[in-house]
Amino acid sequence: MTEEPKKGDDNATTDIYNVEAAEILVNEAQALPITEAAPIYEQLLCTFPTAAKYWKQYVEAYMAINNDEVTKQIFSRCLLNCLQISLWRCYISFIKKVNEKKGLEGVEETKKAFDFMLNYVGYDIASGPVWLEYIAFLKSLPAKTAQEESHHMTSVRKAYQRAIVTPTHNVEQLWKDYENFENSVSRTLAKGLLSEYQPKFNSAKAVYRERKKYVDEIDWNMLAVPPTGSYKEEQQCMAWKRLLIFEKGNPQRIDTASANRRITFTYEQSLMYLYHYPDLWYDYATWHANSGSVDSAIKIFQRALKAVPDSELLKYAYAELEESRGAIQPAKKIYESLLASSSNSMSLAHIQFIRFLRRTEGVEAARKYFLDARKSPSCTYHVFVAYAMMVFCVDKDPKAAHNIFEAGLKKFMNEPGYILEYADFLCRLNDDRNVRALFERALSSLPPEKSVEIWIRFCQFEQTYGDLTSMLKVEQRKKEALTRSVEEGSTVLENTLYDVISRYSFMDLWPCSPKDLDHLARQEWLVKNINRKVDKSNLLHGANITEKGSVGLTTNSKVLLPSAKVVYPDTARMVIYDPRQTLGSEAASTSASGSSLVGSGLKAFDDILKVISPTLMAFITNMPAVEGPSPDIDVVLSILLQSSIPTGQTGKPATSLQQMPGGPGPTTSDHSGSIKTRMNNGPPHRLPRDGHSGKRKDLDRQEDDESTTVQSRPLPRDVFRLRQMHRSRGRSTSQTGSAASGGSAFSGDQSVSTD
Repeated sequence: MTEEPKKGDDNATTDIYNVEAAEILVNEAQALPITEAAPIYEQLLCTFPTAAKYWKQYVEAYMAINNDEVTKQIFSRCLLNCLQISLWRCYISFIKKVNEKKGLEGVEETKKAFDFMLNYVGYDIASGPVWLEYIAFLKSLPAKTAQEESHHMTSVRKAYQRAIVTPTHNVEQLWKDYENFENSVSRTLAKGLLSEYQPKFNSAKAVYRERKKYVDEIDWNMLAVPPTGSYKEEQQCMAWKRLLIFEKGNPQRIDTASANRRITFTYEQSLMYLYHYPDLWYDYATWHANSGSVDSAIKIFQRALKAVPDSELLKYAYAELEESRGAIQPAKKIYESLLASSSNSMSLAHIQFIRFLRRTEGVEAARKYFLDARKSPSCTYHVFVAYAMMVFCVDKDPKAAHNIFEAGLKKFMNEPGYILEYADFLCRLNDDRNVRALFERALSSLPPEKSVEIWIRFCQFEQTYGDLTSMLKVEQRKKEALTRSVEEGSTVLENTLYDVISRYSFMDLWPCSPKDLDHLARQEWLVKNINRKVDKSNLLHGANITEKGSVGLTTNSKVLLPSAKVVYPDTARMVIYDPRQTLGSEAASTSASGSSLVGSGLKAFDDILKVISPTLMAFITNMPAVEGPSPDIDVVLSILLQSSIPTGQTGKPATSLQQMPGGPGPTTSDHSGSIKTRMNNGPPHRLPRDGHSGKRKDLDRQEDDESTTVQSRPLPRDVFRLRQMHRSRGRSTSQTGSAASGGSAFSGDQSVSTD
């Protein structure tokens, strides 16, 4: 053996459904004698029992050495589970070979084999060659008498008439052959028969075109592996389901029996590739049951449990079908097998079996089994709750249900879920006295971290059953108890509007608007982090806030109260983002409000490009069209202006982005590159002969900064007004052009001046 197959063998050991390892093994088996290859084939076919190509290679290996007995055994194991044309044609070749020397008896056996094959795979879209081979076989049969010849002609005619109404790849060729056959027999008779079957052929041809669209989506080389959720598997699963829906619609409008046979064939073929999919097995079984064939549905469930033995869903569905038809004992055996095999959901199996016994055998049988199940170490509090509620709702015995809850309380006092279910039961009885006692008992024994839900339910209970004094008292106790598990310095003990909201809301009715809930959620977060040093970038982006967006931009999708309304965007108004369209629309709105830039669309866009640096212009013009939302420029600028960005030194020819006091502009590299380009290639500029001009600008900026803070300045409506404001401020200090000097188009800084 080579190293590669050994490696594949190791992979197959660790993952039996490794498709690549299986291919390596089967290639290795093909190169070995059949006596050595047989164990490899058996191993593969145990893992992939519906892999028709592996069965075909396996049986062909025995056919090559003329081992007819083993060949027959292999065919008997695989044919009915692998409805693939290539495998069945291999079978018919074997039958013809075996019977070719048996005379009339062999001919009859071959004919039966053809009929057997066509009954199973004659509906396949690729079965055209099989029909042609069958018809050729019938035509080749010898006829010694006129009666035998007439009988053979009738057999050929029936075969043609079955073939031309089956949507296959060769349907048109079969129709032409049928026309020639009828005309060769009798032109007078042919006219009537052809006119009768012409519409049926046309219907089959039309259905073939539609069916081919669905069949072409299917990968016929796929191996049946358990679902892993891969894209290819999901695509194949949906392709088969679309084909099933198409066949169930009976597009050819044939009789019900024939349509059901086609649907059955399609289900059987799909299970060759989706063998480990419980939903497909369930659909197949329920389709049989809904069609009136319950016995067939039972057989499908039995096959399904062999294919997917760990599927509890299929077992419950199978037991349900048996119970629905009155087969109590078979259903009981299924439940017992669930109890014997269930490890992760043993309590659920106990609960469902108790309900089954109550439905089928009565109260006493269910009670007896519960008494045994409660002693099991795998019995959880769910069994007590389910049985108690069954006694209360079905048997109408509240006293017995109360006793069951009390018995479970001794064992599950530390389970908050059990306490809440017990409290709900007592509330149904209007036993508020015992509800309060239950809450007090539970809260005295549960640690604070496990008592949160109990406190919440206790407060809700007092809001329904208590008065204002008891409501406030329980809420205060809850805060005092829960503050022990909260970090030091918390403000849990303080009363907030959230307490009022929790007391005066009902179901989906709130005493405030969703906007108020969002505001309270943010204030709650700020109060909790009042003593922490929070990074301003985190604050701006809403970091550490439960499901919150940016500050002031979006509403919360989730506030601290679980029942706050969720606000979704109006997707119907979403448009494809295009930078050119966006800039054009902004320019148009600016010109409408009195801006010096007039026009709209591309004209406004061209005007904008004239007043910005070449580097930024090249960047903007080369930007690709992006599909997505466009930001609100006013809001973005307002956030940037309210941020305390440190101001750097002025008068330098290259100012970085962080040193610009006015807000965002081009990047540092673009900015400095633009300046260097203009200083080297543009008209010469003379620096001031003394420092008065630079000092004058510094004094002006200092006075301006002292008189007006960044936060107190009025916010501009758009980027163009912002630029105009800074340009006008720049003109008041010196007669320079920011665009020509390479200064920031947004901040208004003048790096150099001209005479």
